[in-house]
Amino acid sequence: MSAARARGLWNLVNLSTPLGVAGAVVAGCPLRPGPHGLMRAEGWRHAFPGGAAFTVGDVVFTRPGPEVTEELWRHEGAHAAQYALCLGLPFLPLYGLAAAWSTWRTGDPASRNPFERGAGLVRGGYVQRAVRRGPGRGRVRAALGDRRDAAQAARGAGGAT
Repeated sequence: MSAARARGLWNLVNLSTPLGVAGAVVAGCPLRPGPHGLMRAEGWRHAFPGGAAFTVGDVVFTRPGPEVTEELWRHEGAHAAQYALCLGLPFLPLYGLAAAWSTWRTGDPASRNPFERGAGLVRGGYVQRAVRRGPGRGRVRAALGDRRDAAQAARGAGGAT
């Protein structure tokens, strides 16, 4: 059995692909076969989530417009494999937490998101942004540094007496 077929069966059993199919039906996105054992739900017109495509189980939702590239199909195929590894639907809250972490670190939901990095940022059309110092993060580090400096001074003074 091929890896794509095993992934497809597992995403069927763990209910992530049925959720994707239901989402496509509700959104009015026609389904057709895609590459890499994936299904394509064409015509997603909603603003959320952003990007040219997104995946639910083995269903890849695409926006109207230019044809999806082979690199993007490979990226979305990696997300389908991540659904399987996360046992299906738990992928969604885990991805949300990873996107929040990345946004806090970089201002971008993909740059430090381990799911996006694992699927290939460039293949997904993302640009990696640098880690930034967010509001409050510098103050926390400074406060911890001040405490460390005070503790080191106290140890130094204690050792001298």
